[in-house]
Amino acid sequence: MCKHVLNAQVSIRSPCCRKWFDCAECHREQEKHPLLQSFEMVFACKKCKKCFRKDTQEFEESDEYCPHCDNHFVIDAKTPKAALSVESEDVRVNNKMLKDERVRQKDYRTMFDPDDDADKLG
Repeated sequence: MCKHVLNAQVSIRSPCCRKWFDCAECHREQEKHPLLQSFEMVFACKKCKKCFRKDTQEFEESDEYCPHCDNHFVIDAKTPKAALSVESEDVRVNNKMLKDERVRQKDYRTMFDPDDDADKLG
């Protein structure tokens, strides 16, 4: 899972080390060598898990889809953005901020925790 492109639809095999990455920044973080650029790219669709090759010199509109499952993989990337938010009591904004006001029952007894008198027979 790529932390740079949140909606990555394909993985790309780098031509230099032949490893799979979701984006060029992932390659730069994990490898010490620069990314070798080539016109023929090998993709792996994340929807159908099948690999295919594309020539980027002759890239057409029909090449924006996986040839196996028609998944549209050339889309606008969603990148993570830093944001500040204000904590509030409004449940509609963030329901994770609800406080559990229930009180644990102290004298609640089950069959798994009998009292001391249960060990005495006869």
